[in-house]
Amino acid sequence: MAGKGSTANVIAAICSLIAPGLGQLTQGRLGKALWHFVLAIAFWALSFGTLGWVMHLWSAFEAATWDPYK
Repeated sequence: MAGKGSTANVIAAICSLIAPGLGQLTQGRLGKALWHFVLAIAFWALSFGTLGWVMHLWSAFEAATWDPYK
């Protein structure tokens, strides 16, 4: 498993920028991935396409800073 700040976490963050939750899925965190994906859909739908980017950034940050040893 990769630690905080590892190459795997950077790749996961890039994946989450493309689709929220994808980075968490690559880290093996299915529940968190589903949560990020559902929230992203809600943000995009409820804000009529103006706040969806917030979930992309939050998901990428969360994937990049995740530490499996915590």
